[in-house]
Amino acid sequence: MSIPKVLTIAGSDSSGGAGIQADLKTFQERDVYGMSALTIIVAMDPSNQWSHQVFPIGLDVIQAQINTIVQGIGVQATKTGMLATVEIIELVVENIKKYALQNIVVDPVLVCKGADQPLFPEVAQALREHLVPLATVVTPNLFEAAQLAQMPPIETIEQMEDAARIIHASGAKYVVVKGGKHDLDGKAIDVVFDGETMTHLVAPRAHTTYTHGAGCTFSAAICAELAKGETPLAAIHIAKTFITAAIEEGFALNQYVGPTKHSALRHKI
Repeated sequence: MSIPKVLTIAGSDSSGGAGIQADLKTFQERDVYGMSALTIIVAMDPSNQWSHQVFPIGLDVIQAQINTIVQGIGVQATKTGMLATVEIIELVVENIKKYALQNIVVDPVLVCKGADQPLFPEVAQALREHLVPLATVVTPNLFEAAQLAQMPPIETIEQMEDAARIIHASGAKYVVVKGGKHDLDGKAIDVVFDGETMTHLVAPRAHTTYTHGAGCTFSAAICAELAKGETPLAAIHIAKTFITAAIEEGFALNQYVGPTKHSALRHKI
């Protein structure tokens, strides 16, 4: 029996906690074979409060990587992460259509952890108009959901649901708006919308700041489960369990950042 094969088209986090590094660690933990096409390299400046430096990769290099994987090997599922320019988004969309790629998970990365403005503001429009409509599952956080839905900042569960409806109307089959919002019992709540049913994913809130790479890890786990044949809703539930455990065992990497622990669930399920 062959192992399911998955592709991440995303950025490289030099510190190892997010981006394709987080994706590949997640794929390994979820028993699929992960491959990557780098779109951008992100470095951090230790002498300037860990400020981010971004270095986009040329379109020809991105295409060569995709050719290697899709033409030379084949994939059962694909996820996207940081796509830093409109041109990169258009290239990815072209390849999804050309190769009729299935099980597309879009993590609509618009900022690096700790930032509050898009790295490249024009990317939100391109994601909204071209890539999100192709998604089997799209996984925006609150900031990203507001950008994709063209809403004011999201502050309530009701607004999360409104954003999910708007984003779904653009063509995505399943929308997961990642909240981190709490009910009265201190729970972390995400909302899932499939066009008919609004589902709340509820988990105990981990009181930690060590969440670097959480979004990448969550979307990668969904991608892995889709590749193994799970339904989108089942894949989302499994990924929620996986990321909850990873956040609960997050750890300090240095004085600036702490990643999630991808192996946290290994002996629990």
